[in-house]
Amino acid sequence: MKAIQYYGPQNIKYEEVMVKPPEEGEVVVKVMAALTCGTDVKTYRRGHPVLIKNIPSGFGHEFSGIIEKVGRNVENFKVGDRVVAANSAPCGDCFYCRRGEYNLCENLDLLNGAYAEYITVPARIVKKNMLILPDDLSFEKAAFCEPLANVVHGVERTDIKEGDTVGIIGIGPIGLMFARLAKLKGARVIVAGRNPLKLKMADEFAHADEIVDLTKYPNPEKIFRAFTEEEKGLDVAVECVGLPEIWERIFSCVRPGGTVHFFGGCKSGSKVSFDTTKMHYGDIKMISVFHHTPKYFRMALDYIASGEVEVEKLITDTLPLDKVEYAIQQHIEGKAIKFLIKP
Repeated sequence: MKAIQYYGPQNIKYEEVMVKPPEEGEVVVKVMAALTCGTDVKTYRRGHPVLIKNIPSGFGHEFSGIIEKVGRNVENFKVGDRVVAANSAPCGDCFYCRRGEYNLCENLDLLNGAYAEYITVPARIVKKNMLILPDDLSFEKAAFCEPLANVVHGVERTDIKEGDTVGIIGIGPIGLMFARLAKLKGARVIVAGRNPLKLKMADEFAHADEIVDLTKYPNPEKIFRAFTEEEKGLDVAVECVGLPEIWERIFSCVRPGGTVHFFGGCKSGSKVSFDTTKMHYGDIKMISVFHHTPKYFRMALDYIASGEVEVEKLITDTLPLDKVEYAIQQHIEGKAIKFLIKP
């Protein structure tokens, strides 16, 4: 098959490789739709010790397709089924899994290789985190299940309520989806960002109530003025950028009794400082949610299938498999939200 292989930071190649035959419990999926992702962009730029453990490696992890082959003892799936698979599945036996904290599984089975004509899905993911698509759901929409599952997890754990005012800084695909789900929870949503393409999607996709163009705030101290103009401050403040200085600033925007969600992951080793008086006497809740679980992956599929989250609006363009590196460069230059890759 043709596939993108990852050899190291800024070193990916479009080449011919063997399709891995399915072992017991595994399936081979013909990839009908794959999506570019911010994590893939980070991996391309500087590597990823968790996602990429061996080189060369398959690359890409958001996809949907048709089952081409099945291994021995595969249950509930057959050749020809239209499916979407997550990029991981918990073991169910470790310290965290026994406590229902499946996203923290010590033995998380990870999957890469969506930028290819075929992908072999491990047995644990087949069993725990692969779903059959509704007949009327397109592959393009279904491929959004993995990124949306992360956001569903974040929104559910944040406990956003109807009537809350939610402020979101950072409106890449994740921030936009967070804004959309907050709206569906009945919140008033304010978003802030700089990229014109993403600001446009904040309106057309997320239906945000207020959109703040940060390019109009040259003074960093005034960047969050729109957030702090709320009478008491935000009920919920969400950081979807992953920069320590933004973590610190968005903390100042939440009201006493409110919640700050640090959803954007910062560079390893980053440190932040908070006003402990405001945090303690203001009774502020602080949360940071990582990854997804089978429960939230299924909820993501339900959101997409219902039409409540029109994920297809986030697709900037459709490209063939040999243009993945071009797509990543477009992301780096801020010219895309998501590319749909059609192997």
